[in-house]
Order: sequence, then structure tokens, then C-alpha cells
Amino acid sequence: MTEKVELSRPLVVGRKRDGRSCYDREAKRELVEACLQPGISIARMALEHGVNANLLRRWIDQYRGVQTPVVAAHPLPLPAFVPVVSTVAPEPTALALSVVFPNGVKLDLNGIGAAALPQLLTCLVRLPCSASIPG
Repeated sequence: MTEKVELSRPLVVGRKRDGRSCYDREAKRELVEACLQPGISIARMALEHGVNANLLRRWIDQYRGVQTPVVAAHPLPLPAFVPVVSTVAPEPTALALSVVFPNGVKLDLNGIGAAALPQLLTCLVRLPCSASIPG
């Protein structure tokens, strides 16, 4: 574990009316530079110097020049025109139907179109079945 980093100046130089602390710029810079050393814990440094870790992280980001994203109060207006992309409907594929009935009859229908399938099924339903014919 590393030793506590001593700053050349006091970090807190005063208080604002609302009770928040005022910090010395040079002391802040020293603390941030110490935090940027390899193996240094920002949370530990914040605790040792009586600063909130989130505040110290913000100082580090400011030191590095990282801009925090600002959310716009009003969303950006949408464009007046939206491009329309035309797509070609895919060609209907031919269906293949293969049925083996319990009485051994085989029905193979290859190449039937999707439009003709309902009509074909209706016709098949209407056909008499040997199991349904009284014997």
C-alpha cells in the first residue's frame, strides 16, 4: 500500500454560503496528478483528502479535457421528408405437398402455387373417405 500523498497547499480554502467547500486550484491539480499515477486508487485518495470520489473523478475528467455530454432540452427536429425505399415483393415460391393416407393412398402435389392451395384443400375435404363410408 502506498503512503498518503501530501499536498503543498491546503485543499479546502473556504466555504460558500450554502456550505459547499471552495478548493485551491493548485492543490486540486496536485491531487489529480497524484491520482493519475499507476496503481493509485481514486476512491482511497478521495477518502484521505476528504473529497467525494465522484467530485474527484470530475476533476480528473476536467484535467484530461473530457467533455461531459450535455442533453439537449429540446429534441432535434425531425427532417420534413423521409426517404422511401422501394422493395420488390419476392416471387411466391411453389409449394410441395406430399401426403400418405392411413389406407396407403399417396398424394404428391409438387409445384402448386400458394393461391391454388386453399381451393385444393377444399376439394380434398369434400372427397369421400373409405373410413367414413358405412360398410
